[in-house]
Parts: sequence; structure tokens; C-alpha cells
Amino acid sequence: MTTTPLDPTDAPDAGPYAPSRRALRVVAGCGFLLLAVCFVATVVVVLRDAVEGDGAARGFVTAAFWTLFLGALSGVAALIAPRKDLVIAEYALAIVAPVVALMD
Repeated sequence: MTTTPLDPTDAPDAGPYAPSRRALRVVAGCGFLLLAVCFVATVVVVLRDAVEGDGAARGFVTAAFWTLFLGALSGVAALIAPRKDLVIAEYALAIVAPVVALMD
């Protein structure tokens, strides 16, 4: 008797250690908390630079906020169609945003 897997990640080609779709969705949802923390950190860095620095926002500030936006987009995509690559991109983009803002 053969059975068909209900979960595509449970398919034989997914590998024995592939995360389930539910686990990926939970991790992607937690990524939004990280995005919120990184957003606050980015705003703090930008405001500190505006007060203590030269007061001019350059391209790195814009790039930092676009990075957060793209991280949120990949998080939404990971919630809709859970993929490990999208979750990794969400977390990486969230962490990179304050670093890019520090470059300004």
C-alpha cells in the first residue's frame, strides 16, 4: 500500500531533515518580531546620526529602510508559500538594515 504525503515537505525528495511547513511559518512569523526590533534600531541610528552627525540623510539610510521593506516582503512570501530560502532572506535582511544605516 502506498500513501501520498499530505505535506509537500514530507515528500521523499525533501530529505529526512527538511522542516515542516508549519515550522517554517512559525519561524517566518517570529521574523516579524525581529523586523520590528531592527526597524526601531534603524530609526535610532538614523535619528542619532541626524542629531550628532551632519544632519543629512544619504543613500545608505534609504537603502536601510528598503532592506527592511524587502525583509517584510520576503516574510509575507514565506507565510504564504513556506520556503527555507525565504525565511533565511527575511532574517538576513532584517539584520543587515541597521548595519547599512550605520554606514551613513
